[in-house]
Amino acid sequence: MAPTAGIDWASGSHEVCISEEGQVTERFSAAHDERGIAALAGRLVKLGVARVAIERPDGILVERLLAAGLEVLAIHPNQVKAARARFAVAHGKSDRFDAYVLAELARTDAHRFRVLVPDRDETKALKALTRAREDLVGVRVELANQLRAQLGACWPGALIFSAVDSPISLAFIARYPSPADAKGLGAGRMGAFLTRNSYSGRTDPAELVARIKAAPQGTAGKAECAARRAVVAGLIDALGPIVAEIAALDTQIHERLAAHPDAEIFRPLFRDPRTTICPATLIAELGDCRGRYPNEAAMAADAGMSPVALESGKLRVATFRRACDKRLRVAVATLADSTRHWHPWAKEVYAKARARGQDHPHAIRTLGRAWIRVLWRCWRDEVPYDPRRHGNFNRFQTAGG
Repeated sequence: MAPTAGIDWASGSHEVCISEEGQVTERFSAAHDERGIAALAGRLVKLGVARVAIERPDGILVERLLAAGLEVLAIHPNQVKAARARFAVAHGKSDRFDAYVLAELARTDAHRFRVLVPDRDETKALKALTRAREDLVGVRVELANQLRAQLGACWPGALIFSAVDSPISLAFIARYPSPADAKGLGAGRMGAFLTRNSYSGRTDPAELVARIKAAPQGTAGKAECAARRAVVAGLIDALGPIVAEIAALDTQIHERLAAHPDAEIFRPLFRDPRTTICPATLIAELGDCRGRYPNEAAMAADAGMSPVALESGKLRVATFRRACDKRLRVAVATLADSTRHWHPWAKEVYAKARARGQDHPHAIRTLGRAWIRVLWRCWRDEVPYDPRRHGNFNRFQTAGG
């Protein structure tokens, strides 16, 4: 049997263990730099290593191993943690020992783990863009909450628009960061401000001014007002570029999605053909390798749409699945939540779930699980969603739905 290798990944240096027939033949460290990674890949190929196990599915090291022609297994850290007891009685942990555990899992349990297959360049680009956008949206939400809290404490009258981080709201707060700055603001000046900033809402300027005057007045002193004004100005300066960058990423994702060969598979699932973020995330997280999900149950589990069964004696319960691809779960849940409003079959599945006593998040997962059956078939066969071939939808219509 050809040797197997386990790599305990680290940001500075990787611990490597090579095992053959259960015996450790080599141990060494490889620096996480160009020279170290190149030497590592070359050494594994020279030793005839059959497969390599590592605790992460992506990154430069993984890509270089795949480029060298090595078979790479991605093993979740929780699975490595659970397997340690097979190889040691004491509850110790070290990087060298984890590398050994990975090498042994690659030797004895390779059939249990997914072999990594690199995605095409277009899919990698979509993944980079959608994940970067998700990170920036998280930062935007955090800063917007801080801004809202500051304004609520000293200047609630500035919260007159629906979203505090919308372009028009940011422009208004930047122009009037404190109550003192808004003294003398009337309907005329508000109208001129809205025109300069291309306000697309339908609220009359006089109504906006009335909202400002109706807001509660703070009692902060001069020093506190000056301090909070400076904080608000700083948050505005931080939020502006982030909001602009998210808009730029939206444009790039739209362009990349239009050029992706799998775009047409998911486009019919959305009522608005201009929808971009959700289908792009689905493509990025599902990937290109059709063998990644051998059946729809595997896709449902990875998307967090199926529960985890706990059965022991008379105990039989289903619990929320936490170990999954969180980004894929959000994308499928977004699809389910949008279709329940316009797709007759989806609306029926959701309504029945609520009638059985499920709360909204649970009912969305139930609908998402139902959509997974459709998604998996379309994705595997590389065919766009066609309602005429949707069996449950057709049966629903035949029954008079």
